[in-house]
Amino acid sequence: MPRETSSTNDLVKMHKRSEAWDSCREVPILQDEQKPRKLQTCIQNLICTVSGLIVIALGFFSKSSLLLLIITANENSTTVSTKPYALLFLGCTLVAPSVLLLIKSLWKITFKDSKTPKRPTVLWVIFTESVVAFGTAILIIVAMPNFDVLTNVMMLNSVAILSALLQVVGNIITKECKRFIATSFSAVILIILGYALFIAGYRVEATQSNGIPIGLAIAGTLCVSLNWWENYSVLFKSQFLQRVSEDIKTTRNIVCIISSFVRIGVIACVVGAWVKLSGQEWSSVLSVSQQTKTVVLSLFAIQVLSTGLCHWFALMACKMHAVRRSFVIPMWMVSPVVLLAFVICFTSNFQNFVSSTSAADHSITAYCETIVKANTSTLDVYSQLTMDARRTLCYRLPLLDGNKLVQTLVGSSLLCWWTGLVLCTIYTCFLKVRRIERTRDLFVRRHYEAAFIDQSMLLNTRFKAQFRKKAHSETTAIFVCATMWHETYDEMMKTITSLFRLDKFRPRRSSNHDVRFEFHVCFDDAFQDVETRKGRHINEYVETLLVVVKEVYILFSTQDSSIFRKMRQLPSQEIIKTPYGARLRYILPHGNVLNVHLKDKKLIRNKKRWSQIMYLYYLLGWKLSRKYFLRYKNGQRKATLEKNLMKEKQNTYILMVDGDTDFQPSAVMLLVDRLRLYPEVGAVCGRIHPTGTGPMVWYQKFEYAVGHWLQKSAEHVFGSVLCSPGSFSLFRAEALMDDNVMKKYTTKSTEAAHYVQYDQGEDRWLSTLLLQQGWRVEYNAASDSYTNVPQEFKEFYNQRRRWGPSSMANTLDLLATGSLTAQRNKSISKLYIFFQIITTASSVLGPATVCLMIAGCFTFVFNVTPNSGLILAILPPVIYLALCFKLKDDTQITIAAVMSIFYAFLMTATILSIIGDMLNTDTFTPSGLFFLGIGLIYTVTAILHPQEFHLVIYGGIYVLCIPSTYLLLTIYSMVNMNNVSWGTREAASSVLSDSSTEHEKHKYSCKCCYWNIRIKIEKDEKVTMDPLEEYISPGESQNVENQEAILDGWEEESSEPCWISQLKEKSCELLLIETTIDEDEEEFWRDLQDQYLKPVSNSIKKQDKIKDDLKDLRNKANFVFFTANALWLGATFFLHLIGQSVSIPIPRIKINGNIEPGQYEYIDPIQLMFLLGFAFLVVIQFFAMLWHRIQTLIHYVAYNRTEVKHMTKEFRKSVENILEEKRV
Repeated sequence: MPRETSSTNDLVKMHKRSEAWDSCREVPILQDEQKPRKLQTCIQNLICTVSGLIVIALGFFSKSSLLLLIITANENSTTVSTKPYALLFLGCTLVAPSVLLLIKSLWKITFKDSKTPKRPTVLWVIFTESVVAFGTAILIIVAMPNFDVLTNVMMLNSVAILSALLQVVGNIITKECKRFIATSFSAVILIILGYALFIAGYRVEATQSNGIPIGLAIAGTLCVSLNWWENYSVLFKSQFLQRVSEDIKTTRNIVCIISSFVRIGVIACVVGAWVKLSGQEWSSVLSVSQQTKTVVLSLFAIQVLSTGLCHWFALMACKMHAVRRSFVIPMWMVSPVVLLAFVICFTSNFQNFVSSTSAADHSITAYCETIVKANTSTLDVYSQLTMDARRTLCYRLPLLDGNKLVQTLVGSSLLCWWTGLVLCTIYTCFLKVRRIERTRDLFVRRHYEAAFIDQSMLLNTRFKAQFRKKAHSETTAIFVCATMWHETYDEMMKTITSLFRLDKFRPRRSSNHDVRFEFHVCFDDAFQDVETRKGRHINEYVETLLVVVKEVYILFSTQDSSIFRKMRQLPSQEIIKTPYGARLRYILPHGNVLNVHLKDKKLIRNKKRWSQIMYLYYLLGWKLSRKYFLRYKNGQRKATLEKNLMKEKQNTYILMVDGDTDFQPSAVMLLVDRLRLYPEVGAVCGRIHPTGTGPMVWYQKFEYAVGHWLQKSAEHVFGSVLCSPGSFSLFRAEALMDDNVMKKYTTKSTEAAHYVQYDQGEDRWLSTLLLQQGWRVEYNAASDSYTNVPQEFKEFYNQRRRWGPSSMANTLDLLATGSLTAQRNKSISKLYIFFQIITTASSVLGPATVCLMIAGCFTFVFNVTPNSGLILAILPPVIYLALCFKLKDDTQITIAAVMSIFYAFLMTATILSIIGDMLNTDTFTPSGLFFLGIGLIYTVTAILHPQEFHLVIYGGIYVLCIPSTYLLLTIYSMVNMNNVSWGTREAASSVLSDSSTEHEKHKYSCKCCYWNIRIKIEKDEKVTMDPLEEYISPGESQNVENQEAILDGWEEESSEPCWISQLKEKSCELLLIETTIDEDEEEFWRDLQDQYLKPVSNSIKKQDKIKDDLKDLRNKANFVFFTANALWLGATFFLHLIGQSVSIPIPRIKINGNIEPGQYEYIDPIQLMFLLGFAFLVVIQFFAMLWHRIQTLIHYVAYNRTEVKHMTKEFRKSVENILEEKRV
């Protein structure tokens, strides 16, 4: 011990001496996203501002079109002669949101389970919806056509009366947020005052008597104000209202269906009755003029579209945390802006009247007489509509002709109504929105009101949300688990650096307690036997990992790069001997813990899946579940323990990453948001970017891009993602610990199919287990991670040889249980299962489809008949298929590489021939249209991913490689299905990126006591190093036999295993202190090994049986797979023989878009079916991608508006600390 301490002290002294002259550093270039970026902030502000302008513009069109439609129903309107037609579509406008809600709810109950509401709930819903629908119809259809347009604009604001009253009473009862009592009370007073002034204004006018319409209008607004009762039901101590509210939350789909039918029925009855009561006939709608149709239908379309879009953009603004700027203020300003627009319309026309008439006729009275008597038949439709709007004002001549009392009464009533709405909804400015929020948590009802889009959105905002405490819930525990094996120095550097970034992002002692990180690295096959040495030794990959950890630790511990920085001694870390090998425990610079588990394959089962099982049972079984079991044994209440255990399982996540994955903290937090938001989500993956250089990497860059842009987005939108990649995915502990998931994941492969499905694609199988158990898997496109991909053709083929059959096996397993999965999983419908069946069928027929494409290539390039081209296209793959059954893997790959080059030239010639053929004939061929369409979709998709648009460049390589990857690779994968080796990283020769390293026959490093010993054997020479690390020349060295005897003596005298000495030596500045685990944990590891992780030791006879079974499975699968492709090709061949009698003629389209008469292109039904089927899948995926991009943008903006604020504060604080240290 004294010698080791002396060595350590010497090392420390040496570092201190070198501070003065060795100040230059070699550090990795790290991207630090925690620094604020001005451009990003500007873009976010621009998005939010534009969203606010869109909301107010759409609100303006919604309200203006509604008011104009109401004006056309006025008896004095001349634009629309058939009033029942206008009333009919005015009613359709009111029920349009109910129809949309009905369709949405029917869709949900068709493909998802829904509970039935209780009888009191049904009766209450029918009552309230009937009252609201009746009030809406009476107000809009019966009353408002009798008033002027300015009154109609502001009258709608009075529907806030009951909400304001309930706010006052609720705040008094709950004694919460007393600051809103005054505003709510003022809103009640102002709205009532508005009613009084409204009545007085009409009573003062001697020329009109609108008593009945006034009463109906006020009664209608009072009935409509009942619409938002649910927003305040929780404020009262009424058990009936609370029970109904809770029942509605759990039965929302059925309630929405009932509500929709009630509204549609009531409004239809009111419209039908009013037409009869007003002395009009419904038969008149059968003979409507073209102008009436144009005006009414146009206003109806504008109103429905603008209202729906306004509702959607308002929701998005709230989710982007732009509540005030893009939601509340625009909604408040809709009514004033519409009012101002009509005032400007009136005044500008009046000014034109003044300028075009003599001085004697400049009065308002003369102007109104002219407007009322004017013949509008010669005017265009827009002019007629604005003329009708001005007439509604002219019929209130006292208001316009200088009657101060009337003007004061009318103006004051309008101002009181609007101010009352603002005060009633002012609580929305203080809405506390979590980073990512569900619509149902922001708004009470799914329904929005067509006639009151601004009022309904504001009043529908949850009033109770303001009382929610600051967004702090239970701390989420995230275990970041990486698996390593034969990674290189650069690859390890990426992953370890990412872990240290997370440590810096959320320090253990941080004031932000939303998440807590703990890091685990499971290192497979970490130990080895060294010839002529005793005991186990760590391999060179572990040594590299220790060097990486040390370098990154020093980098993140040294914040100041100045030569005068104070060098503090790095803390000691722990080395622990365990039943599975060893564990290194690091306390990172910011307090989080990193555990490196070194697995000895002689003690514990090897490979990635078993490493995952190892840390899953350790983290979720030993560390999470066991403590609750012990508390139960100690007598704590079972119900309390179960509740706490469930809560902790819901708030514990496992982040699985590969040993070469590079990611930023924001990528993790974006995944965390998805799990926090949706409790039914069991896993979520991010966007994986391939890294590396070379043509194979370029191909994979575009392949990954298209797969994520279209396929994963479509899976996320329509159902659930089928595969959450193990390179970067976040899993919920509750989902992993569910029945038939983690337990079934431990299944040992005993059958041939198990080796293909379980071991070749473990991440795909784990995702399948989650889906079958009812959990949803999602995809977040904003969460970026980077991983190395195969750069060599051989390594790429071997990787896909594993992935292809495994993906097919898991997909078939999921489809085989499709009905049961659709019942258990709310995200997977039978329609989605059908979609996957079509996708799988297209994948199975991929080789035949490529052969048909190649046949077309031969036809275009060599001008042969279609059948001759088909035979030429089929022969090479058939020959390659036969050779693959006979030749070794490497030879198969070599042949595939040669054929890939030939096919690439053929594809190049084909593309040029298709383009040339279209230019020569000046027409679009089916093949040309297909390529242009697909290219256009991919280009637009890339434009919608601006940060990845440059990947379009690699699209050319992707097209050239289609025959290789979709034909030859498929054949290679299917024929070699019986090969269950990993295929990648198995022959890695060096982990350090140093090309100058000399060839060594054997290299050995060891530290025993205070001696540093390194032995290098090159040919017959051995070089040793003394404790001062100086080389001894070969001539000065003793003979080999004496050295080995001395070294053996050192090993016998050493008090610690040699692998511990290796670890301590490689850690260097990070001193490792040997400790032990407690007995309970040691027993856990031994039990886990015995039950699940005991090393596999199959007998030769059993291994031969497994090989035979795998070959038998391979043969059966290949027979079915290639028979299906042969049938597809055979059908095409015979259709070509039959000729045009079964072909489908397609009109020939010129490049300028005109159809060439009498000229046709003939295409066989199978080819047409393929083209239409593939085009259909791509178009469906394209629209799913559009929706997913919008959701991704919303989430990304919301994340940056919350997290960046925290980052900015932390960054400024760190800068201030550094400056303060420099001053001192």
